[in-house]
Amino acid sequence: MQPDVTFVIAAYNAEDTIRRAIESALAQRGVSVEVIVADDRSSDSTAAIAGSFPDERVRVVTLDRNSGPGGARNAALTIAKGRWIAVLDSDDTVFPGRIARMITRAENAGAIAAVDNIKVIKEREARGETMFRLDRLAKIHEITLADFIASNLVFKTTFNFGYMKPIFVRRFIETHGLRYEENLRIGEDYIFLASILAKGGKCVVEPSVGYAYHVRPGSISRVLESHHITSMLEADKTFLEKFELDTDARAAQVRRTRSLEQAKSFLSLVNHIKRRSIGGIIEVVMKDPVALRHLSMPIGVRLRRLIPSALYKEPRPN
Repeated sequence: MQPDVTFVIAAYNAEDTIRRAIESALAQRGVSVEVIVADDRSSDSTAAIAGSFPDERVRVVTLDRNSGPGGARNAALTIAKGRWIAVLDSDDTVFPGRIARMITRAENAGAIAAVDNIKVIKEREARGETMFRLDRLAKIHEITLADFIASNLVFKTTFNFGYMKPIFVRRFIETHGLRYEENLRIGEDYIFLASILAKGGKCVVEPSVGYAYHVRPGSISRVLESHHITSMLEADKTFLEKFELDTDARAAQVRRTRSLEQAKSFLSLVNHIKRRSIGGIIEVVMKDPVALRHLSMPIGVRLRRLIPSALYKEPRPN
């Protein structure tokens, strides 16, 4: 019997959290579930813990080589059987009624993808806080490609759709040959959902909280660096070569590209300031004067803002 949903969990050295993630997926109510853990060549007991579940609904696939989150998810997608796919990070959890609510909303609207609200839970906090205001999210019935791109502008947006974890119809991505970009170690979620939308996939919004984003001390262990921005710009370039965007989406992409370029200039400026390189500072400012404007806000604040704006949740080193 085909499961209603396959949870895809890419895992690398996640022995402290993988059990919690799997248990939350198995606890879904009102739907049949399959869980696939793609172990990305962990050096700890992640694969052993995942493989210890006696429940036959849990399967573990171990990659031949470390491939990053995109490669791990693709390995799981290859053997997934569910009508719907739900991506779950190995250190996060989902609430019991999440998938049933999202599938119902999507099917009632004739959509092939759905997103919902998120609870941000810090370690040793029981309740956490909701990422998006319920009243505002309830007014957004559908996310278009232009909406999605426009919400992912560095320094510009606080209502960032990129944090949302979508579910999507497996047949749709199979029909259109969609897979995660394996060369990306950051921003692969953004490109994947953007690709679904660019292929004409309809994505609806379930305003209730269904996904728990767990934040642990030290989980973001390095600040976003210039080469991450470079990778994102390259990924966007490839995306634009693959898909033809409508007028609104193209306009949003122009703004996103400029915001990434400004972020890259700002990071370069900060590095030159730290090194007290006067020549480097002058060069950056001459090329991109806007980078200097960002210094009106304390550097630490800007750097922290870069992380959510760029959808950066620190993956354990791959």
